[in-house]
Amino acid sequence: MSAAWEEQYDAWRARYEAAPERDADFTTLSGIPLEPLYGPHNVTIDPERIGYPGMYPYTRGVYASMYRTRPWTIRQFAGFADPDETNKRFHDLVQAGQHGLSVAFDMPTLMGLDSDDPRSEGEVGHCGVAIDSVRDMDRLFDGLPLGEITTSMTINAPAVTLFCMYAVAAEKQGWSLADLGGTLQTDIYKEYIAQKEWLFPPEPHLRLIGDLIEFCTENVPRYHPVSISGYHIREAGSTAAQELAFTLADGFGYVELGMDRGLHPDEFVPRFSFFFDAHIDFFEEIAKFRAGRRIWARWMKERYGATAEKAMLMRFHTQTAGVSLTAPQPDNNIVRTAIEALAGVLGGTQSLHTNALDEVLALPSDHAARVALRTQQVIAEETGVTNVIDPLGGSWYVEWLTDEIERQCEDYFRRIEEMGGDGTITSGLLRGIETGWFSSEIADAAFDFQNRMDKGRFKMVGVNAYTETDEPDLEILRISNEVGRKQSAAVAEVRATRDQGRVDETLGALEAAASTDENLVPLIMDACRADATVGEISRTLQQVWGTYTERSVI
Repeated sequence: MSAAWEEQYDAWRARYEAAPERDADFTTLSGIPLEPLYGPHNVTIDPERIGYPGMYPYTRGVYASMYRTRPWTIRQFAGFADPDETNKRFHDLVQAGQHGLSVAFDMPTLMGLDSDDPRSEGEVGHCGVAIDSVRDMDRLFDGLPLGEITTSMTINAPAVTLFCMYAVAAEKQGWSLADLGGTLQTDIYKEYIAQKEWLFPPEPHLRLIGDLIEFCTENVPRYHPVSISGYHIREAGSTAAQELAFTLADGFGYVELGMDRGLHPDEFVPRFSFFFDAHIDFFEEIAKFRAGRRIWARWMKERYGATAEKAMLMRFHTQTAGVSLTAPQPDNNIVRTAIEALAGVLGGTQSLHTNALDEVLALPSDHAARVALRTQQVIAEETGVTNVIDPLGGSWYVEWLTDEIERQCEDYFRRIEEMGGDGTITSGLLRGIETGWFSSEIADAAFDFQNRMDKGRFKMVGVNAYTETDEPDLEILRISNEVGRKQSAAVAEVRATRDQGRVDETLGALEAAASTDENLVPLIMDACRADATVGEISRTLQQVWGTYTERSVI
């Protein structure tokens, strides 16, 4: 700084120190301590480190024109009851201006269970759509051309099975694998770290993901077989830096998985994508996204030897924070969602889901889903945020916070590598899962945040500030138990009308191959064509690979 700047800073600091200070936490939502003001006295802005949009290190965006050419994809997450009900919601969303489909599955499907399994009772269709066989997938996408519309599916443990059912449904519509565009979550590391939905021990799950990466690299060039997800890590209570660090580490693990298969990162990493939470701390979220792009690009180039530009791009989907929604005063959730969505946009997201105001209580009603969709459209069409690329780039505060989150992430990467002991991220991930280290780190962060809430250091409107005692009841979407009975009857119909000999043959071939190095995706696809169910395919593989019980950590 010049002498004049120094003199002005000293004068401002004296005035600031003399002013009364309000009783509050001067930290980000994640607890990063903050200075009262940011400027050249505490941050040096390096233009080369920030770069330009669409150019390495991509801090300012993955594309040169960003939203000036085309806004982000509006991709509202939807799924409830049976495939017919969700199909109606999909058609409504597309007619209202949605650009792509995003499928939420119910808990039995997420756990690889059929709707008539005793463990599914009371859960069928309640947190997403129930899918048991490829016939359900046919109903789900009836009248929706799968070769023309991109589809995201949030599914992990039985992800390969659901992908195969989706591919067979597209095949029955007349599309080839090469026509399909979309995203499959498939992120099993995240399940062991945060969401806790798995079918097998980690190694067999990773083998299956490796098979999918190979298969899609060779046969489905427009499809993203892995979407590495930080959303559930953040919803479990992590800080912003933990969300980013653990998610990127998971991504590095999948890169190493593909490389262990003999693939070069340039061949398969361009079809990786990411999925992040947009929480309520506006600037922290923007800085998180900017830091993530820079970290991913540098690691891909310098550590893994990527040369293709697309392999260095951290392209991501964003969903506003479900954990920030409140049951008291639910209309406030519209405001929270709008702010979080704007942070995702200013952070450079490629697609966006905005939560509905009633989503803390139930699946969205038609009205709430429409308001959530219109929230994105107002941001895109009325606010002017699409006119200038990375408008907060160069802000002393945003650049400092971007650097700080990057520093915290790099510290976590070092700790993960040290846990593994062999210089790979993969070994550290597996060791951290085995010992419960990731869960402990997230639990500590969640406890710290709750402690600040309980002491009133962080205020949440309607919860521990500006509360009301008399609130009208909110009309919410309720799923009837009749859905479970209807879906169980549909499964029974499939079993009664299919060629059981063909089912037995395809499942037998799958079981035999599971203990070999053969790629299992074509075999699972054959089983789906024979109308084998999600539960049957899952049990077949469990007979070979077993199940997994999480280690208790005290």
